[in-house]
Amino acid sequence: QVQLVESGGGLVQAGGSLRLSCTASGRTFSSYVMGWFRQAPGKEREFVATITRSGTYTYYADSVKGRFTISRDNAKNTVYLQMNSLKPEDTAVYHCAADSRVGSGLTFMATEYDYWGQGTQVFVSS
Repeated sequence: QVQLVESGGGLVQAGGSLRLSCTASGRTFSSYVMGWFRQAPGKEREFVATITRSGTYTYYADSVKGRFTISRDNAKNTVYLQMNSLKPEDTAVYHCAADSRVGSGLTFMATEYDYWGQGTQVFVSS
């Protein structure tokens, strides 16, 4: 069983930056593909970014490409989401997720992630 705990959310003005962190329990963090998703009130959960086990490859939603950066530190069991040039439409609860399937590649499909954190709220004011 893997537990994921997000932190780093908060209130920021448009154009500002935040860095989210997600720390995992257990000793097999480096074997998971990790992803970030978000859900705004009244909207469906939306893919944000994903990163391979080694951190070599990443993939982003078009809506955040060029503004957000996903990274990981396997020694610290932590994945990060650096968010720059924030916009009011980035307001949402941000969740990290782990895909523990052996041999899986990057995926933007929420159904392919089997562990989820509780989320951290990001609010961007205009």
